[in-house]
Order: sequence, then C-alpha cells, then structure tokens
Amino acid sequence: MSASTLLSAIESPADLRGLTRSELKQLAVELREHVLTNVSATGGHLSSNLGTVELSIALHYVFNTPHDRLVWDVGHQTYPHKILTGRRDRMPSLRQLGGISGFPRRDESEYDSFGTAHSSTSISAALGMALAAKIKGEDRKSVAIIGDGAMTAGMAFEALNNGGVAGADMLVVLNDNEMSISPPVGALNRYFARLISGRFYSAAREGAKSVLKNAPPLLELARRFEEHAKGMIAPGTIFEEFGFNYVGPIDGHDLDALIPTMENLRDRKGPQFLHVVTKKGYGYGLAEADPVKYHGPTPFNPAEGLKKSASGKTTFTQVFGTWLCDMAAQDKRLVAITPAMREGSGMVEFEQRFPERYFDVGIAEQHAVTFAGGLACEGLKPVVAIYSTFLQRGYDQLIHDIAIQNLPVVFALDRAGVVGADGATHNGAYDIAFIRCIPQCSLIAPADENECRQALTSAFEQDHPVAVRYPRGAGAGVAIEPGLTPLPWGCGEVRREAGQGGAGGLRIAILAFGPLLHAALAAAEKLDATVANMRFIKPLDTELLLRLARTHDAFVTVEEGCLIGGAGSAVMEALHAAGVNLPVLPLGLPDEHLEHGDPVKLMAMLGLDAAGIEQSILKRFGAKLDLVHPAMSG
Repeated sequence: MSASTLLSAIESPADLRGLTRSELKQLAVELREHVLTNVSATGGHLSSNLGTVELSIALHYVFNTPHDRLVWDVGHQTYPHKILTGRRDRMPSLRQLGGISGFPRRDESEYDSFGTAHSSTSISAALGMALAAKIKGEDRKSVAIIGDGAMTAGMAFEALNNGGVAGADMLVVLNDNEMSISPPVGALNRYFARLISGRFYSAAREGAKSVLKNAPPLLELARRFEEHAKGMIAPGTIFEEFGFNYVGPIDGHDLDALIPTMENLRDRKGPQFLHVVTKKGYGYGLAEADPVKYHGPTPFNPAEGLKKSASGKTTFTQVFGTWLCDMAAQDKRLVAITPAMREGSGMVEFEQRFPERYFDVGIAEQHAVTFAGGLACEGLKPVVAIYSTFLQRGYDQLIHDIAIQNLPVVFALDRAGVVGADGATHNGAYDIAFIRCIPQCSLIAPADENECRQALTSAFEQDHPVAVRYPRGAGAGVAIEPGLTPLPWGCGEVRREAGQGGAGGLRIAILAFGPLLHAALAAAEKLDATVANMRFIKPLDTELLLRLARTHDAFVTVEEGCLIGGAGSAVMEALHAAGVNLPVLPLGLPDEHLEHGDPVKLMAMLGLDAAGIEQSILKRFGAKLDLVHPAMSG
C-alpha cells in the first residue's frame, strides 16, 4: 500500500509537530491503516500496535525526540513509533532476514533509545537516562512507556521505588490496555487530569506545602485531603506512595486529552506518572473482538481475518499442552505455573480443565520459580512452563531455591534454539550451557514429538529438578504414542549404524541432541556415518559415548544451542575424563547474537541443516580419510 497524503509527508517527528490537531487525528487513521496493511503481509504483533497509534503520535508531538528519550517497554508495540521515525517505507521488511526488527534496537535508529524485547525494563532504563542527563547538566526528558502487564514484574516496582526518591525529571506512562485497573474515562476525568497536571495546580500544591510546612498537623491534613480528592477520580495512591505525581486515567485514543496533559507533565519537575487507557486492536474490529488471537498473527487477509492453520502438523507446544492435561488427570499432585504465557505455552485447555491447579503469576519469572519451589516443598509436583529465553530471568532462583534444595520441579522450556522472526532477544540459545553446570539439575533434549511427550513423563517421575527443552513450531511429524511412557533414564540410542568404510574409510559418529537429529540423519546418508540420538544432555549417556568411541575415528556433535558450554562441550569433557583421545567437531550456535529472520534460512546460514552438517564434516575431516582408529587408554 502506498502511504496516504499525510503519512507520506512524515519523514521524522519534526514533520509531525507541524500538523494541526485535526490533521493529527487524520494521521492516526492513516497510521493505523499502514500498520494493519503491513503486519497482515509480514506477520508480527498487531493488537498491541493498533492500540498505541495515538499514544505514539502524542509522544513524538509533545517531546523533542530523539533529544528527549522514549523507552518503550517490551517493544512489540513500537510499529507506529518506527513508522513515524523514518522507517515507514521499510515496514515490508519487518522481522524479515536483513529487514527491520520487530523491537526497538539502538543500532537501527537514533529514536530507539534503548533496546527492549523482554518486559519491565523501561522504568529502570529511563531513570538511568534521566539521572545521566542531570549529572551531565543536559536539559532533556526521559519517558518510559510501560504496559499494565509489564507492571506485574518486580523489576518495574524496584525502579519505581528508586525513581521516586532519585529526584529525576522523568515521566512514566502506564499504557493500560486491559481496562483492568480503572474504567473511568470521559469528559469529567479528562478535565481533572488536565487540572491536576497543570501549572496552576502544581503551583498551588507547592505553595500550600511552603505555607504549612511549619504546621505539620495542617500539612498532613492537607496531604490526606488531596489524596482522598484524587482517589475519587484516580486509582493512583500506590504510585503517589512511590513518590510520583500521578495523573489519569485518561483515554489513550483521545489526542485532545493526551497532548495537553503530556505538555503539562513535560514542563513539571520530578517524577511524573501518567495513566492512559487504550484498547488492544483498536480500529480493527476483528482484533478488538479477539486481541489475543491477533496478538502475533502470521500473514493474513485483513478483509477476511485469520483462518485456522491448515498445516496439520502438531507443534511441540501442543504436545506439551496435551501431556500436561493427561498427566494431571493421572496424578493429582501436578500443578502448572506460567509467567503470563498461557496461550504461548499451550496451557489454555489445562486452565479450563484444572483451574484449581493452574497458576498464572504474571510477568514474574523469578517469583514463578520460587513459587514452584514452595509448592514442591509441600509434596506437590510443579511444572513450570516457560520459554527458554525467559528462564534466564529466574536463574538465581533456579540455583538457590530449586537446585540447592533438590526440589522436584519440571521446567518445560519452549522456544529452545532459534526462534526466527523475534530474533536475538527471544532465541533459546543458552539454556544447555546454564543448566548443565548446576548440580542436581538434569536436562533432556527430545528429538521429535513423541520423544517430547516421553521426556516430559520421564522428567515428572524424577525426585530432582529436570528441564525438557523443545523448539518453537512443529517437529518432523512423528506419530505420538498414547499413554505416559517415559524414556529410559539417561539413555541415548543409535539411530543409524555406519558401514566399515564411511567417508573414504573414516568412521564418523554424529551425536545429535534434540530435533537436529533429522538433519544429522540426512547428512549421514551422504557420508555413511553413524548417528546417535543422545536425548539426554545431563546425565550424558557416557556408556553409549565410550562404546561408540571404540569403533569410530571421530565424533561430530550437533545441537541447537550455544557452543560455549553446550552439549558438545559435555561430550569433550566426558571423553577427557575417560582418557579418550578422539577428535570432536562441535556444531551449534556461534558466539554471536543471531539476527531475526526465517528460521529455515537462519539454520542454513548457520550450517545446521543437512547440507551444512555434511559440508562441515567434509571440511574438517576430508583431508584425513586415511585416519586409523584412535588409541584409547585402558
């Protein structure tokens, strides 16, 4: 779609500031249409971005960006911001390989003040920027835009607690898009918000403090009267207690309310807090009716809306969701925990069937892990469904509150490995390295859908912490056996046995961890290599490892995780401990932050598809075709 008249003239926020109020309203219509058109073509986050159109316009109209800093929380609602800051014509490349990111990135634009993608970081970052400006003597504003969901995280409240006493000139904008905090949005509320944010009110407030400071009882009475008066129209007492001047709630789609209120707050000193109410999916009826469904859609026709996927393949997330219900029906000790990822982790049916055993703790990964520990202490069997990238936020709790006490908690790690369009912030690249170094923790990497179900059962049966890692999307299409049969604990299997010749006489064994088994099998057919489905990263099947070492000239390890400290490292450590001198070629994710893009293309670029594995083996061992069987001590 070619940009329409007003939007096509906006190359930067400076152009935006020259528009009249009525033109800004028309711009909002065009901007919302541009978001819908592009996201429906590329896929991405839709509901949240349709809800922040007017808010984005008002922020860039009122504040002198990029001199003033805007810090967006999570960042998946920044598409309007990107369009208004010089990236309008690049929107067709959104989340594509080589295109613009779906989140703010400092290396993408000077208007992206802080890179985000995990929630609840905005207030901390904006506070740091505000105090940096104060130290440097610079006259600039810092604004944090945070959603009501992100406000459930402890980090947000830690930052509020610090910000209220730090004396920084900053504004926190709470984008309440669920209308769960307070619904009073209207003309009277708009009037009070403008009054409370204005200079007259501020001057009167400070003047009263000055007059009454020598009469503490009267000052306290005035303070309480003000709180009660504001409390009648605004639920801001908690934010006032943190030391912020609270204003709102106001309609986040009403530019006539947003702009003057923000202008008033911009000109005030100290920590300010503005509560705006928006609607996810605003302006697109289908998304308004079902904002969850349209949260992160794949490409679709806006006129028809989303259709049910016709792929027919069962995803790993669905495997987990089905297993969770089946195991809960069999064992009443099972309780399930999610940090605000019910749909993403496949727990909708579980919540419906077992509501008393379902706990959504909000965006609070640290709490989720320790909460699971408390449940486990009382004899229950907690299953924490969490993305690999988000478990990183609960790492201290994993060590101190779960592992040291050896509590039987199962961690179902979704999105392990390369996730694709969400990019570096969401890749599950590090869980192998950071879990296998923790005493008493086990880690399983099933190769397909059926093994995933079996691995979860195996994990649930243990009396110590166990994590099961599985990727985003569908697997190889392996049929899922009924029942709750576990994998043999700590045991891998040989899936393909090489002949005596192999690649020019060299006998190679490929040790595959997780779904890359299937790419390894395809490569092995070309090279006549042995392939072992290792399944367990910890405990590693050392018996299988040493048996293969006696009959093979070299090992190749394949994993969808970081190479440093990964499964390949575990294999080399085990060989060294056994005194085995065998060359090992580890293949996995490199020591760099991976870009966003199509996961199939990314895996090919990384050399982790069948062709890449084959080429890496030939490059490493092709000149050693006459290598004899290695010497082995003992």
